[in-house]
Amino acid sequence: MAPAPKKGFHILLVEDEPVIRELVRSMLSDGVVQVECAANGAEGLRLARTQPFDLILLDVVLPQLDGITVCRMLKSDPSTAAVPLYMLTAKAKKSDMEAATRAGADGYIHKPFRGAELMELVEKLRGEPGQ
Repeated sequence: MAPAPKKGFHILLVEDEPVIRELVRSMLSDGVVQVECAANGAEGLRLARTQPFDLILLDVVLPQLDGITVCRMLKSDPSTAAVPLYMLTAKAKKSDMEAATRAGADGYIHKPFRGAELMELVEKLRGEPGQ
């Protein structure tokens, strides 16, 4: 008997640095996991509100709308509030992490990040640890 097909997992990455966008996309995309990217906060907010995502990775420092503002808006919107949202940023001060937590972020990943760290997060959220 063939194993059941894996459910797709859709990630929104909101990141203004093209190199990081491509790195994360190539690291996580595997045919089951799809990574959609936005280059600024306004585009990320629009995408998050118009498509279903299983995870949002959000930089803090972004053009147009900063990540803390985008996080606050998404977490206050009933249609996106339940989507896990992790800040992916070089801002590592305690006050930055506290601001993200107050805005509703579910977690905080520091740049430079390890590829394994992102893959473990995706596996955990997909309910498939150790893959």
